[in-house]
Amino acid sequence: MSDAMQQPDFDCLVFIGRFQPPHLGHLAVIHEALKRARQVIVLIGSAWQARSLRNPWRFEERRDMLRSDFNDADNDRLEIEPLLDALYNDDVWVRDVQRKVRDIARPCQGKLPRIGLIGASRGQSSYFLSLFPQWESVSVPLVDGISASHIRERLFHSRNSASDYLSTGAAHDLPANVHRALIAFHDSEACQQLLEEQQLLEQYRRAWAQAPYPPIFVTVNAVVVQSGHVLLVRRNAAPGKGLLALPGGFINPHERLQDACLRELRERVRLKVPEPVLKGSLRDQRLFDNPHRSWRGRTLAEAFYFALRPEQRLPQLKPAKGGEQARWVALADLEPDTLFEDHFFIIQNFLGLPAGWATP
Repeated sequence: MSDAMQQPDFDCLVFIGRFQPPHLGHLAVIHEALKRARQVIVLIGSAWQARSLRNPWRFEERRDMLRSDFNDADNDRLEIEPLLDALYNDDVWVRDVQRKVRDIARPCQGKLPRIGLIGASRGQSSYFLSLFPQWESVSVPLVDGISASHIRERLFHSRNSASDYLSTGAAHDLPANVHRALIAFHDSEACQQLLEEQQLLEQYRRAWAQAPYPPIFVTVNAVVVQSGHVLLVRRNAAPGKGLLALPGGFINPHERLQDACLRELRERVRLKVPEPVLKGSLRDQRLFDNPHRSWRGRTLAEAFYFALRPEQRLPQLKPAKGGEQARWVALADLEPDTLFEDHFFIIQNFLGLPAGWATP
């Protein structure tokens, strides 16, 4: 019996990934899913995040690259949806995945659909699968020698290395249409900014090359909220030039964490709130330690949540000489792709913003 006449094993198979960028290993998983299920749901993680060396391509770009390598019949059976990360709350992330699959998966002959979770062998860790015990697991053999992180390293190490890779080695890793899309991206302003950030990162690494152990950095951030607004600064230099960020920075050698946070508010944004009032408004503090949270390497951030008493007027912000431009941003206007690194998720963690906040 031909594949076209065989009954599929599943009504729906779910494939979750970041696809930064989509490569031949990803396509192998999706082709296998199309063979074994009536419907395939691809959830693209790290959606609505600002461009960075770890997340160079937006959701729409990754979606279009994926769809370009399937024919119309296959695309009719493919549902490709964005998935916002929830870095510090697995339960929120799992709930978002469950809701998306529930809303998209089509019932079969009036019965609940049989759903499975599919992925390459390496990506299907027992921990990941344990988050979805209600779904069966389908493992696809790993395509050797292909790694999205390795592809990104070659693309952004330097303009010359990217040109060499795209002209000689990319065909072994990338579908033809993805290859063409990355060639076009290579000439874009967005790519140029990422190349500049990579050069800055290399300088950073060289500065710490002689350290006996890989450095671990400690920073502080302030989440200052009043009357439905949060205090943010606009970064005026790479990395993340032009993005909004929480006020903060590195601690001094002989400084306590809270003192460092108060100093940053005083020096960086010159917040016109007396220090005793700020201390009295402190509601919470937490450590944010996702291994990939910062471009510079392993960086721990202690964040302090200050809830100021509601007032008709927001506190004044006096520009600091040579400092970043500070502003109050309404919580309803927060967009994950306009915030630096994991700062949206830090705010989300304190304020309980839902995973689908500020997304279409």
